[in-house]
Amino acid sequence: MLSRAARLAGANALSRIELVHRCSTAAVRGHSMVWLETQQTSPREMSSRVILNRMLELLLSGDLAPGARIPSERQLAEELQVGRGMIREAIKSLSMLGLLDQRVGDGTFLQSSSSELLPKVIEWGLLLGERRLEDLLEARSILEVQLVGLAAERRTPAELEAIQAHAAVMRTPDVAVDDYVAADIAFHLDIARASHNAVLSGVLENIRSLLEVWVSRVIHTAGETESSLAMHEPILAAIEASDAEAAVAAMSAHMERATRRLHASLPSAG
Repeated sequence: MLSRAARLAGANALSRIELVHRCSTAAVRGHSMVWLETQQTSPREMSSRVILNRMLELLLSGDLAPGARIPSERQLAEELQVGRGMIREAIKSLSMLGLLDQRVGDGTFLQSSSSELLPKVIEWGLLLGERRLEDLLEARSILEVQLVGLAAERRTPAELEAIQAHAAVMRTPDVAVDDYVAADIAFHLDIARASHNAVLSGVLENIRSLLEVWVSRVIHTAGETESSLAMHEPILAAIEASDAEAAVAAMSAHMERATRRLHASLPSAG
């Protein structure tokens, strides 16, 4: 059985998980309302969400080619008539969503339109500000901790084999970063499915596009996979042993470190 602390963490996460579910299902429905709000709100009253909308409108207007460097922070602030601090937060949020690519010492660039993630990223960007992204990171952490405890208790032999197969790919010497990222995401999603809780695993599946952006950014920034793999090994060992408490502890440590590394991968906007 899951420890009392783990169950309390799951109960306290309900409001955050509801936020993830609501945002993922409402992204397309809310599109026109968000753009209407963008046009009706004065600069002084702009929330970070509205600034994101204005930024998206500017960046995706067609005037800027995919892969091109975006205007400077100062130029964007003048164009949108807002403070540079708000522009800096918007750039950070859009970088975390994968729409922008911040390169230390080189500037910030619009991601190539060939990315399969771009449509989903735009949907999220229309609704989320930096605070909501922080809420999502927190919700993801609590959700995965709850899911892994259930998976350790409920996984079938076939489900365990699937999780082990993803770990084997991650252990491959000189594995390509993109192959590692794909196996990493599959590892987490198959753990979610092994929980046999369709609602909780469905919520994680709904933010899959964001998981791909986040994991890819962390691994590419690190330039190696060994440290990431080292965080996954205790999770797998606990699931193999059907030890829910050890699985919860291992996933908690992994989520804390992954969130810290994601933040570290985002340079200051300039």
